[in-house]
Amino acid sequence: DWSSDVCSSDLRGARDFVEKPWDNTRLIAILRTQIDLHRALRRGQLLAAENEILRADGEPILIARSPEMRPVLDLIERIGPSEANVLITGENGTGKGVVARALHAASARAEIPMVTVNTGGLSEALFESELFGHVRGAFTDAKTDRVGRFELADGGTLFLDEIANISLNQQAKLLRVLQTGEFERLGSSKTRTADVRIVSATNADLREEVAAGRFRQDLLFRLNTVEIRIPPLRERRDDIPALAQHFLGQHAQRYRKQFAGFEEAATAILLSHPWPGNVRELDHAVERGVLMGRGDFVRAHDLGLQMVAPAAAPPRLEELPLEEVERVLIQKALARYGNVSQAAQALGLSRSALYRRLEKHGL
Repeated sequence: DWSSDVCSSDLRGARDFVEKPWDNTRLIAILRTQIDLHRALRRGQLLAAENEILRADGEPILIARSPEMRPVLDLIERIGPSEANVLITGENGTGKGVVARALHAASARAEIPMVTVNTGGLSEALFESELFGHVRGAFTDAKTDRVGRFELADGGTLFLDEIANISLNQQAKLLRVLQTGEFERLGSSKTRTADVRIVSATNADLREEVAAGRFRQDLLFRLNTVEIRIPPLRERRDDIPALAQHFLGQHAQRYRKQFAGFEEAATAILLSHPWPGNVRELDHAVERGVLMGRGDFVRAHDLGLQMVAPAAAPPRLEELPLEEVERVLIQKALARYGNVSQAAQALGLSRSALYRRLEKHGL
């Protein structure tokens, strides 16, 4: 009974659209997908049900079944169809790019491919050319006109990855475009416009960056109309089996091998590993398992991981000696920033003072 599902008052907003003249096969596929999704949602599975329904291109949008991911899925469902700019935060390897694609797929802009740029990897010299384009002769190697990422993304979504790593000078140039929608190609005085939805991502705390004077507060306000934080894999262990099985299928197909799954010992290691590299590390471990594995099941030693005993609850800082408190705080700062200079600044130390403490604590 399609009509009772499609016309239910619980179904709010648009999830897809079909342009005339439409293809009947695609129209039926869209209807079936949305009906299946709506039935699953009514059974209380939230947006996680959508992860089990294949899109037209045959790839799942997102794999997330754990309770810890429900706030993320709920935000994607509610914010995806809007025009709001979204800031995605989380540790390296948590899947910020996957969430960005899910937001784009849920929007009315989904028919236009999402354009991605790693802003952290752009030098001062290339920043304007990459984002706004250039005209022939704008600089020595500009042999022809080039369209920038904003123009390529016109009418669609522009994903700015590693946004915290751009300089203050670059931030000012980006802010102007976000405020007005206007820009000029490098070497040209002609003002152009682009209708672009911005989704950005970072593993840094931008509020701390603002407080330290490294990031513009007005730019932060433009980027994070809504913020989505992705929990690290160690906080969403219920997702590990489904993710591992997904990667197993991908890599087995890629390397033309067949596996029925993981041995029990391999599953135990997957569930106990701390995953400092998050989902990306899990993907690489499963790929290694596929390459090394023989037979029907991936074995524990194929993964190249060490069995980790369940960690005891860490003591509270007030229960530790002063020197151990210092050691813990230094470790946390290094893990958070991955950079000695930034960690030293966060701790209120000079680089040399932090290096002395690293040597003292054997870190």
